[in-house]
Amino acid sequence: QVQLVESGGGLVQAGGSLRLSCTASGRTFGSYTMAWFRQVPGKERELVAAINRSSGRTYYVDSVKGRFTISRDNAKNTGSLQMNSLKPEDTAAYYCAASQNILSSEQNYLPVAYDYWGQGTQVTVSS
Repeated sequence: QVQLVESGGGLVQAGGSLRLSCTASGRTFGSYTMAWFRQVPGKERELVAAINRSSGRTYYVDSVKGRFTISRDNAKNTGSLQMNSLKPEDTAAYYCAASQNILSSEQNYLPVAYDYWGQGTQVTVSS
């Protein structure tokens, strides 16, 4: 079992930055693939970014490439999502997720591939 707690959400103007953090407790965080998803009401949850548990390979949804950066510190059991040049369309609830499996490139993008979820943190970008 692993418990995930997100922090760092809030209200920011377009063009601004936020840094989300995910703190894990329980089993060794380094053995999990970690990801950030987001969801707006009425829409499906979508992957924002994922980072492989061993290679550190990263995956991003096209809309955030070049603006967001996912990272992890296994020694501290934490993961982060640095979000720059934020746009109103980035407004959503953001969720940290972890999978105990080695995921294929395609599986990284699927919510069902993840075993553990945080409670979510709201990010609101004003225009």
